[in-house]
Amino acid sequence: MQEEGEIEGQNDGHRLPRTVVPRRYELRIEPDLDTSTFDGTAAIAVEITEPVDEVVLNAVELEILEVELTAADGTRRAAQPHLDPRTERLTLALAETAHAGDWTLHLRFRGVLNDKLAGFYRSVFTDDAGNGHVIATTQMEATDARRVFPCWDEPDRKAVFAVTLVVAEGLLAVSNTSVVDERPTDDGRVAVRFADTIPMSTYLVAFVVGPLEATEPVDVDGVPLRVVHVPGKGHLAPFALDVAQFCLRWFGDYYGIAYPGDKCDLIAVPDFAFGAMENLGAITFREQVLLVDPDAVSRAELERVADVVAHELAHMWFGDLVTMRWWNGLWLNEAFATFMEVAAVDAYKPEWRRWETFSSERSAAFAVDSLASTRPIEYPVHSPQDAEGMFDVLTYVKGASVLRMLEQYLGTEGFRDGIRRYLAAHAYGNAETYELWDAIEEATGAPVRRIMDAWIFRGGYPLVGAEAEDGRLRLDQQRFLFAGADEAEPATWPVPLLASAGGEPVRLLLETDATDVAVEGDPAVVNAGASGFYRVRYGPRLLASLRGSLPGLAAVERAALVDDTWAAVLAGQTPAPDLLELAQGFGDETDRTVWATLTGVLGAVDHLLDGEPRQRFQAWVRTLVGPAHQRLGWEPAPGEDELTRALRGILIGAAGVLGDDGEVQAQARRAHGAYLSDPASLDPDVAAAAANVVASKGTADDHATFLERYRSSPSPQESVRYLYALARFPDPDLAQQTLAMTLTDAIRSQNAPYVVMRFLGNRDVNDVAWRFVEHNWEAIVARFPDNAIPIMLGGVTALSTSERAAAVHAFLSDHPVPQGQRTVQQHLERLRVNVALRQREAAQVAAWLP
Repeated sequence: MQEEGEIEGQNDGHRLPRTVVPRRYELRIEPDLDTSTFDGTAAIAVEITEPVDEVVLNAVELEILEVELTAADGTRRAAQPHLDPRTERLTLALAETAHAGDWTLHLRFRGVLNDKLAGFYRSVFTDDAGNGHVIATTQMEATDARRVFPCWDEPDRKAVFAVTLVVAEGLLAVSNTSVVDERPTDDGRVAVRFADTIPMSTYLVAFVVGPLEATEPVDVDGVPLRVVHVPGKGHLAPFALDVAQFCLRWFGDYYGIAYPGDKCDLIAVPDFAFGAMENLGAITFREQVLLVDPDAVSRAELERVADVVAHELAHMWFGDLVTMRWWNGLWLNEAFATFMEVAAVDAYKPEWRRWETFSSERSAAFAVDSLASTRPIEYPVHSPQDAEGMFDVLTYVKGASVLRMLEQYLGTEGFRDGIRRYLAAHAYGNAETYELWDAIEEATGAPVRRIMDAWIFRGGYPLVGAEAEDGRLRLDQQRFLFAGADEAEPATWPVPLLASAGGEPVRLLLETDATDVAVEGDPAVVNAGASGFYRVRYGPRLLASLRGSLPGLAAVERAALVDDTWAAVLAGQTPAPDLLELAQGFGDETDRTVWATLTGVLGAVDHLLDGEPRQRFQAWVRTLVGPAHQRLGWEPAPGEDELTRALRGILIGAAGVLGDDGEVQAQARRAHGAYLSDPASLDPDVAAAAANVVASKGTADDHATFLERYRSSPSPQESVRYLYALARFPDPDLAQQTLAMTLTDAIRSQNAPYVVMRFLGNRDVNDVAWRFVEHNWEAIVARFPDNAIPIMLGGVTALSTSERAAAVHAFLSDHPVPQGQRTVQQHLERLRVNVALRQREAAQVAAWLP
């Protein structure tokens, strides 16, 4: 943990000297889409704080053509450039010492529009006539602005950016701010000049150039809002515009600060390594999370669009206006944006009950944090690879979860008041994590820094034990770990605990190993509302009371009971048959979140079994799921709410895939055929579920149909749906065919790693998928985006036999992934956990099944 006055990484080899301070960049960038190159000039106003003989900044993969340093009085300093690819630094050796004061650094440079979806890169699309087109677009975060122009590529080196893009006539040019001037050049191109930005970090600078279109601007309290897209997709923009209008106003009110930019463009990019990027005023997105027909997609697909739009707009304040000082604080940018995305979407669509669905999404973060190889949410960051490693589930989901836990414990008003204090105090600047805790502490009077430091700087989370007897609720805590995980230090946390007993709330801060509190009435629910980031282990008496009163619990509490019980199985504290007995009590369940949790857990149990025991498990699943599926049927009832429609899709998938129900599979095939003939004839949630059921038993003809639908669908969501469904097919030859496509232009490199990941999780063909990874590793590393390779390898956790696990360990030991080494170690530890789980529980489950 760092001291308050220390800047993380200040003295390591990756931080630039502080003797030259950038104030303003005048950039002129000239992309050539035909040759995939760009030329650029930069005039950077700097303040030199003490006499220097060299200027050191960041640059990589650029050709430096000219350099000169000039002062206002006409003084000039020639400089000799030296690029170091290893440190990604550009050192300018000055011919004479430059005195302290204001100078301007002039550079001319050249670069390549690459195919790695980082820095300044090419994105391609094919129009309706079959003609190919190229877009030049940027992705700077975390440390790729240095691939586009020489700069001080560190988040606390904020400066103003004045951008001019010189483009071929007829192309649309977009940057962070509004266009202030367009004029022709002598060679027939157009120079597009943009207004100055606010002071901001280099990773937020954006350029997009191509044959694109933009919707008519919508005025949102004086801020022009547009969606930028490839030609022919403007009809898919209204939903995102509606979400964005709501969020811009809602965030402005929540934060108490007006939107900090002069315009807001939401830009759909055909090739994009991340989901989206919060460039101030020029937010870039994958098409599938921006362009959507709300009447033609599942509720989950539509919710995903709303989530991502809200997430990126939340960053305009929290991340762009106020930015972390160094990359160790990246988690707070992303965690807070995740927290705010859920809050905003919950306000936008209360009927989606977004906080309830978020509670089930936390399972992925719990899973990683149950390992000894987990990490603190915030940890020291030194190199660019360290920064890349922070883009994981712990940053986004655990970080958001502990913020939600704190907000619910303190109260929403006090929490929001602290956020407003923090943003107002640090607007246009940078801040450290502790400054947020201090602002909330000032607003609420609670010991926020002491509480949150334990959660942020310590990996793992607690298991809270609970038993009620004689009017007392006894509580204890210990670190939760999966059985089969590596050794880890014991730990306790200050747990902001919300409970209820007899319907009455109980609020306390559990800071010791054990305590007890007086309560009245049964049942006693620990983690009431499921907002706490901890597991609960109920004692026998209390657990029996809860099982006997399931309908009296909130749906999110019922889901948490299932999830906590499965976690106890993974920890070796509860036998798997006890989980299945608990599941049998949910036959009459009607809630989507509960069923989503149940089916996820049952899918994990399915992976433990083979042969005849698996067949008996499938029959047991049919008995559990069948009545719920039959109650809902295949057609929505008039006036049916969206969550019920979503539940229908979950139940169809569970019956047809986990239950191997022949009747459901036959009906899914008929429904899918009708959908292909007339998509409007089938509810989108049923259509998505039917496609997955068909794929799970798919033939070569089905594969050809799915592949064609992926290629030809006008809907970004449907296209990706069919692409990922190809990874559900059970035939090894078809798997090899699809896997081979991931190394070609048949599947975009942004999607290819996720296809491979899904094949690794497909129990029928995961051996084929792993051999593909082994034999094509160099090609995978060369083609796939760097950030996605650690995510892809998450699929290896399904290779849960001792022989497969040994092969995976050996291969990844010899083929390190430096940009995600910690994540890969977590995958390997989870694989060991899954091997131990299979060895421990498979026979017990088989013996229990009827």
